Amino acid sequence: MSAFASADPELPASAPIISVRPVSLTVPGRGQDLEVRVTAPTSGGGLPVVVFSHGMTLTMDDYAPLAEFWAAHGFVVVQPTHLDSLGLAPDDPRTPRIWRIRTDDLIGVLDHLDTIEAEVPGLAGRVDRDRIAVAGHSWGAQTASTLAGARVVGADGSVGESMTDPRVTAAVLFCLPGTGGDDLSPLAAQYFPFMSPDFADLKTPSLIVGGDRDQSPLTVRGPDWFTDGYRLSPGATDLLTLFGAEHGLGGIHGSFDTRTTDESPERVALVRQMALAYLRTALGLDAQAWPTARDALAAATDPLGRIDSK
Repeated sequence: MSAFASADPELPASAPIISVRPVSLTVPGRGQDLEVRVTAPTSGGGLPVVVFSHGMTLTMDDYAPLAEFWAAHGFVVVQPTHLDSLGLAPDDPRTPRIWRIRTDDLIGVLDHLDTIEAEVPGLAGRVDRDRIAVAGHSWGAQTASTLAGARVVGADGSVGESMTDPRVTAAVLFCLPGTGGDDLSPLAAQYFPFMSPDFADLKTPSLIVGGDRDQSPLTVRGPDWFTDGYRLSPGATDLLTLFGAEHGLGGIHGSFDTRTTDESPERVALVRQMALAYLRTALGLDAQAWPTARDALAAATDPLGRIDSK
């Protein structure tokens, strides 16, 4: 069944892909090399880049349904494995800074695109450095959002430094954590106090994606917590709300993943198609891709979600 339950928006032609892992990058202050997976089409030039940040304890090997689909439709997808997936001890001096090291990982990827191109057979010279997006899921969405302009509010209530990266011109943020403070559960307040974003300077064009049944143990609020980035930031132009979706959004981690409580291939198909359309328009590849996809979803007779736009 179509993810739109209606006429699908037209997609660019699908191409064979290559996936290479691990590509090792040296990032200062990290304590060990940053390893990434790179997935790209085997042909074509002027390829835009998506740097994808995984959720807590996942790795570069997850989210294949997204990475492989985007690569097959013309993107280079780079997926780092963050330190939280490597079992850092609580007394490791890097642990209190883990959220910031995650951001530095994404910046490190952008700083080492030459190395990434050289390590993937046939990729050198085919990457468009002027079309770069970030994406992420859950904690990864918060990580990606910092390059798009979001800041972290400190324990004293002060707004932290900007980590906006001008090389990033679009973002897709899946299940982006909302505001902190009184909205955090005791669990989150104790272990994840950095999940306290300020969205006022998130000005990079962004698509926010959430599920209307995503009840998180990190907040005392309901699924609307994951829409704060849309409501409170000037750059989040669009919100895709998936009907019946929980935190896995139907299974974007991958097939048979135990974290997925709402498995739905149709929902995953919708997510990756809508994200692709948004990226193609936001990065200046196809001005009609996003409006066409948005109209197709709105016209569906039995839609799997809805779009809100500013």
